[in-house]
Amino acid sequence: MSDLSVRNLPGDPGPDHPEGVRLQKVLAKAGVASRRAAEELIAEGRVSVDGKVVREQGRRVDPETAVIHVDGVRVIVRDDRVYLALNKPKGVQSTMSDDRGRPCVGDYLFGREDRLFHVGRLDADTEGLLLLTNDGELAHRLMHPSYEVLKTYVAEVPAPIPRDLGKRLRAGVELEDGPVKVHSFRVVDHFRDRALVEVVLHEGRKHIVRRLLEEVGHPVDSLVRTAIGEVRLGNHKPGRLRPLNRAEIGSLYAAVGL
Repeated sequence: MSDLSVRNLPGDPGPDHPEGVRLQKVLAKAGVASRRAAEELIAEGRVSVDGKVVREQGRRVDPETAVIHVDGVRVIVRDDRVYLALNKPKGVQSTMSDDRGRPCVGDYLFGREDRLFHVGRLDADTEGLLLLTNDGELAHRLMHPSYEVLKTYVAEVPAPIPRDLGKRLRAGVELEDGPVKVHSFRVVDHFRDRALVEVVLHEGRKHIVRRLLEEVGHPVDSLVRTAIGEVRLGNHKPGRLRPLNRAEIGSLYAAVGL
């Protein structure tokens, strides 16, 4: 059997990279664990490189190209990757610049030199979570409808809310550009003649939440996106940026099969 055949046996992690970096050092630098703890993860078979489990200590990898998972969760090891969450304020355009001088997302980057993509869009009147990254493949997949990444919105609408509204929305509502279904719907709160409702869907069509709720008789007064996948807005103040943590980044990769 040739050397090439041996390296491609099922479960074999492929060739070592003599000029690379030791795997436990890469994991420690990525914040996964200390080097000693990373060695234990490797010995327990919890680490894979390029889809193959690695158990040997001292394995060298190329951080620029290696795809590393720990317990099935992608670990980002490249130093040049940026993953940010912005709470976009109302009145701000979802663009990096605006030729009409209107406030835009680019105004909140404070001279960063990274070429960042915004993941999806929010119309100027909608607040909430917007992801920014220079990871083009991840951004593309998160926006592509075939991956059906869920987005969560909270809207203020007229009350009362009919008991069967959630069932109607889950069954599907016909809009002028085709039908739309929600993944889930619930009433968060209500007061006098207003209600807060949560809508979860994977659709990315323009103004989709506003058009959907207006179609069923509950036009939106205010709208906030509170989550993309498992990344949540939380109590993040409007106009503030924060880096995503390792678990959040891993959840986004898992959502799109990377």
